[in-house]
Amino acid sequence: MDAGEAVETIQREMTVFARRARASAGRLHPELSLVSYTLLGHLEDSGGCRATDLAAHYALDKSTVSRQVTALERSGLIERRQDRTDHRVQVLHLTDAGRSILAQVTESRRAAFRERLAEWPEPDLERFAEYLVRYNAWRGSGTPDAG
Repeated sequence: MDAGEAVETIQREMTVFARRARASAGRLHPELSLVSYTLLGHLEDSGGCRATDLAAHYALDKSTVSRQVTALERSGLIERRQDRTDHRVQVLHLTDAGRSILAQVTESRRAAFRERLAEWPEPDLERFAEYLVRYNAWRGSGTPDAG
């Protein structure tokens, strides 16, 4: 396989991966889309942030994030709080319910990955992890479409 064929295979397989991830997110928690799960995870990791920060971090349109945030608020999974240093700014935080559902879905996803990768030798797992980190760290001028 030459480099061109390899890139085509990578693109095709990443698209399959993205579609499966979206589908499995719905099975793990029907009310929690993959985007919502990702946003909740970022809020947990960051300790809270503004909606505009979420949009910038994930290169998402502000209206997309706004719709997701509204749905997450209505579901009681996140809440807005005034920023301590600038009272004009609203910071999004997980609620206890948000933390709980995020933990449940995260554990379900981890179990699914462990099952799928159970037969892989450790060196393959380590290389795969390194390649994914390297791929996702790329900050070029374009945004590859995952599907």
